Amino acid sequence: MKEIRGGGAPCVLDMDDAATVGGGVEDTYGEDRATEEQLVTPWTVSVASGYNLLRDPRYNKGLAFTEKERETHYLRGLLPPAVTSQELQERKIMHNIRQYQLPLQRYMAMMDLQEGNERLFYKLLIDNVEELLPIVYTPTVGEACQKYGSIFSRPQGLYISLKEKGKILEVLKNWPERSIQVIVVTDGERILGLGDLGCQGMGIPVGKLSLYTALGGVRPSACLPITLDVGTNNEELLNDEFYIGLRQRRVTGQEYADFLHEFMAAVKQNYGEKVLIQFEDFANHNAFDLLARYGTTHLVFNDDIQGTASVVLAGLVAALKLVGGTLAEHTYLFLGAGEAGTGIAELIALEMSRQTKTPIDECRKKIWLVDSKGLIVSTRKESLQHFKKPWAHEHEHVGNLLDAVNAIKPTVLIGTSGKGQTFTQEVVEAISSFNEMPIILALSNPTSQAECTAEQAYTWSKGRAVFATGSPFDPVEYNGKTHVPGQRQTMHISFQGLALEW
Repeated sequence: MKEIRGGGAPCVLDMDDAATVGGGVEDTYGEDRATEEQLVTPWTVSVASGYNLLRDPRYNKGLAFTEKERETHYLRGLLPPAVTSQELQERKIMHNIRQYQLPLQRYMAMMDLQEGNERLFYKLLIDNVEELLPIVYTPTVGEACQKYGSIFSRPQGLYISLKEKGKILEVLKNWPERSIQVIVVTDGERILGLGDLGCQGMGIPVGKLSLYTALGGVRPSACLPITLDVGTNNEELLNDEFYIGLRQRRVTGQEYADFLHEFMAAVKQNYGEKVLIQFEDFANHNAFDLLARYGTTHLVFNDDIQGTASVVLAGLVAALKLVGGTLAEHTYLFLGAGEAGTGIAELIALEMSRQTKTPIDECRKKIWLVDSKGLIVSTRKESLQHFKKPWAHEHEHVGNLLDAVNAIKPTVLIGTSGKGQTFTQEVVEAISSFNEMPIILALSNPTSQAECTAEQAYTWSKGRAVFATGSPFDPVEYNGKTHVPGQRQTMHISFQGLALEW
């Protein structure tokens, strides 16, 4: 039992000092075990009145405060007299959200709820995950990031800009929580398939960490979304009066490396060596370098390179149960040779090597990649970025995807290009002409950037494609049969479990 004194009568909170939550982090304030009947007050942190309690999203329960809680926490008169259950509040909020016609309006309503009543937000998300996941994350979060400056009302997460260079540790100490388990950080340079959104990329770490809590059970106070603002090269944002970030070009080279190094050192100093740092939506030229540089000194994870690869490999293994054959018996062609494309390709090769006991260099020869300059072949090797070089095989130059499909004759076509409508009718018909059941994965996010739609894939393949995407698509009716497209989402590998594991 602990007696906690605030500005009035003492509050007694029945709490086991040894109580811990997932990952071994002490549940100091009892927030994970709080119920509608258990008294929970922010006075464990600071002296607060009932008015401030209603404005603390961690503890606010709205009309779900009981008569006893209203009396104890000085809430009399600050709430209408009705006492309603959390379930009734949930039904009301869902009814209101469904009235909005635009997904962005639903996103804004959910963010307002998260900032006002955290418990109700997560109950809503957990109980309606299939309906709300596309709202709090892709595809709607992409539009939210594009318009973040216009819809910005209250800050979420921590913004660390070049103005804080030399003081990043001090900035981290401004965050009120100390027991952080996981950080999702972006510099906003490659947000989904939308490109450089600068400081407005904050919607990605916020949305991703919502999934850590809703799907993985990581307590919200242990999650820290961070945006590193190193400028933006997006002219539209630089000229936007509502843009919320630094109005300057991105820094690169040594200045960028020094800034990131200060950040990584400060995180380790402030939160310890076991905090998980998830790099999210960094551009190719930085993503691989950061993973290589800090992989041995920090607990780091790149969702675009490692998470996407894991779930796509799992999807391929499942698809082969329909199509037949082993990984090594298929030929793979990628459109897109960045983080996701090369990450997926490498994991497929590793698993192929494990299954067949064949050297990985031999397994890589079953996998071909197309980038903006055409098929990656050995004659281009000198000009390629280092992460593309393992995929430069012996072949004549091929300038476009359609010609590559006809030349390579893949059984599996994977899109990670971030460019919408690149799996054209000619491409899908070509791969379908020499495959009874072509595997087609249009993985780019958000929906507008998918290489093709579900309807296009099933129609152009005459209903024979085994199809999956990165963002959700509705079922498609073709020739009297309903086809339900799969969805590749890194939440399916439970990256949330990484935070709990450590």
